[in-house]
Amino acid sequence: MTTIAVTGASGFCGSHVAGTAAARGYEVLCVGRRPGPVGRHVPWDATREAPDLSGADLVVHCAAAVGDPPPGSRAEAAMRAVNIDGTARLMEAAGDRPVVWVSSASVYEPGPGRSYITEEHPVRGQLNAYGRTKAAGEAVALSGGAVVLRPRAVYGAGDPHLVPRLLSRVRRGLLLLPGPSVRLSLTAVENLTDACLAAGGWPPGAYNIADPAPYDRDRAVRAVLEAHGVRARIRHVPPAVARAVAGAAQLAGRLRPGTEPFLTPYAVDQLAGSVVLDVSKAEAQGWRARRALADYTTASSAGAVLAQDSP
Repeated sequence: MTTIAVTGASGFCGSHVAGTAAARGYEVLCVGRRPGPVGRHVPWDATREAPDLSGADLVVHCAAAVGDPPPGSRAEAAMRAVNIDGTARLMEAAGDRPVVWVSSASVYEPGPGRSYITEEHPVRGQLNAYGRTKAAGEAVALSGGAVVLRPRAVYGAGDPHLVPRLLSRVRRGLLLLPGPSVRLSLTAVENLTDACLAAGGWPPGAYNIADPAPYDRDRAVRAVLEAHGVRARIRHVPPAVARAVAGAAQLAGRLRPGTEPFLTPYAVDQLAGSVVLDVSKAEAQGWRARRALADYTTASSAGAVLAQDSP
């Protein structure tokens, strides 16, 4: 039986990888601060030590510090300790084992020219600590021969970040978005999970991972809101205004340590311009995206109905 070590198995992506791996017959080691949903827990503090990967045949590294903290904050320093230094410790402990390292499309250079992004798109100029530390961390992983996966805006059951943040931005039935609608890639967590479990046999390098087709931003947002029973009108704010507000919010965030701004330049960049990932490199290895946003919104709607009908 193949043994897979999944770091960050108590988190959103890691728990899906661990659970699916167990269902497919893997023996699972959940490596991290907290136990995962299945398998044996191997305690690991990524900021302090190398993990014990004894017995593992494959390593899938999902552990990461996430967020959009103000530059120079303690949160950014903690992010570096996990995403960069933790990666170095992991790669050293992995030795000759194949490593699949979950990165992010936020490593790509921001701005125009992202309507069709291949893995050759420049990796530089990231607008927040998460993008910068993921870029530096994946560089360590790539230098050690890892397969690096670059999903964008991962969503699905148990998502603690993307959809909750979207729902929280609705105020009095109104949701403000920067600029007119654009085309965006999203990544269902099931599509990322399939790639994580297949990529151990792929040639080392970076691979984009996304749903079968990009989405119209406003239509996708409306579908998610409706699936969660939220009625809201979408109104467009000029991108220049959104960037100015984000800059002011980020500056204010520096004066309040421990808090994240309600709007950041990174968030505006990710929503105001088209960002579409070319996934043909992963498809050439036999991977196919099997899930789309409609599967999630249908399931979410059904869950809402069941909750309303429950005594």
